[in-house]
Amino acid sequence: MASGFSVAILLILFFSLSHAKHHHHLPPEIRGACKASRDPSTCEASFHHHFPSNLTALQIIYSALGRSSHKLTKAQAAVKDILKSSAGNINVTVAARNCVEGLDYSEYRFKQTVNDALARGEMKDARAWMSAALGYQHGCSSGLKKVNDTSRVRQTIVLMESLIGFTSDTLGMIMNYDIHGNQIASWSPPKTEREGFWEAVRGTREVKGGVPWSLKPNVTVCKVGNCGYRRVQDAVNAAPNNLVSQRFVIWIKAGMYDEIVRVPMAKTNLVFLGDGMGKTVITGSLNVGGMANSGVTTFESATVGVVGDGFMARDVTIQNTAGADAQQAVAFRSSSDHSIIENCEFLGNQDTLYVNSLRQYYKSCRIQGNIDFIFGNAAALFQDCDILVAPRIVNPENGETNVVTAHGRIEPGQSTGFIFHNCSINGTAQYMKSYYSNPSVHKTFLGRPWKEYARTVFLQCRFGDLINPAGWMPWSGEFALNTLYYGEFGNTGAAANAKERVLWSSQIPPQHVYTYSLQNFIQGDQWIPLSS
Repeated sequence: MASGFSVAILLILFFSLSHAKHHHHLPPEIRGACKASRDPSTCEASFHHHFPSNLTALQIIYSALGRSSHKLTKAQAAVKDILKSSAGNINVTVAARNCVEGLDYSEYRFKQTVNDALARGEMKDARAWMSAALGYQHGCSSGLKKVNDTSRVRQTIVLMESLIGFTSDTLGMIMNYDIHGNQIASWSPPKTEREGFWEAVRGTREVKGGVPWSLKPNVTVCKVGNCGYRRVQDAVNAAPNNLVSQRFVIWIKAGMYDEIVRVPMAKTNLVFLGDGMGKTVITGSLNVGGMANSGVTTFESATVGVVGDGFMARDVTIQNTAGADAQQAVAFRSSSDHSIIENCEFLGNQDTLYVNSLRQYYKSCRIQGNIDFIFGNAAALFQDCDILVAPRIVNPENGETNVVTAHGRIEPGQSTGFIFHNCSINGTAQYMKSYYSNPSVHKTFLGRPWKEYARTVFLQCRFGDLINPAGWMPWSGEFALNTLYYGEFGNTGAAANAKERVLWSSQIPPQHVYTYSLQNFIQGDQWIPLSS
């Protein structure tokens, strides 16, 4: 946009400030802005050069983004060097390749934040995009730490940690600017509900919407008969790149499509329309347990993986048929901002639905699995969905422990979380038969914290008998129990008794329930079509 800073201009600002003569005293505006950091002293040290006086909050944010962009460019070069030198080592190759991809995504979200969100004054967009960028960087760093056996990798990990710190600082500043505006004296490190912080509510009206019924197919995929394509991926490849105001609709007729489908970042506003759950089925069986030596990661195991923004799907089943002992095996993975999934079915076992990042809406869907089968670090709202636990071991009568969710919020400034509203959490007929035969050995929990600031909320949901009275399960020892937020409000069923819940879960105060509405949590009133 003409009114926005380009990344090039932003970097010029950064370098001009960085190469000015040294100044021993930071302006009070910089010190105040660094109070938004989780590490204020390190934040101040990174602004150790001369600055003009009377900086506005937005100017400081632009400069902070410039620091992060500069560090990101260095990190991108470093991981590409690792990839070039990784021949013969599949684990390093996979980690480096995933880093290259993740840092490219991070760069894209940086540019969006600078050129779009900040230029328009849309702080919720800026927070969502920077939350995603930070998540991609953490993912890269985590992957490199698993192959940390050379000086090149070790040096890159140090670089990544510095980048993560800069991006975290910037996100904290943007969050504070959203809340306090130019009142920098009021800025502070990001806080969570556990610390008594609640986001302001923009409204309390109910938003109803979904995938529009008026959509007409641009192309058709079928297994038999006359149509444009036999494979879903071929239809995806045929879609125009970077659509903004239009949608490209792919009608996938009834049939079993055994293929791996990828919707890359350039394929925006893509729509999958099927003929109904169980009729239009996209199936795969990639998994970590049996294919780790081939470089298959949890991320890459997805039958369908979506990155392009504005993705929609309706009346489709997506499944991963890897067995219950195959470890991580994703059916559907989404990193698509403003995505809408309606009346779709996701079938798997461990890690069925990877809700990776950004703002996503799932309406009237059916999600089936057993271990952490809804996981990721998106801001995702599930409404009117059926969540079903399936048996996961060869001899289910011996018992097992299942977990519905594993949210992965890494830092308190990330505007992410899982919200379940008016959903049913129960078991498949086969699972419930085993459960009722011996309830004491079949344990199912609503969630456990994959990362330190996990956030998961259940509002007015119906809990079947299978849910353990404690409600929630630790990940490992005391990890995240003081920082996570697990909230419940108005749920029903025998397993909804709040008195038996673990002490580190919460009952949401009634005056804060609308914090987690479609309108407030993912700004759905601004991008979800109001009729479906």
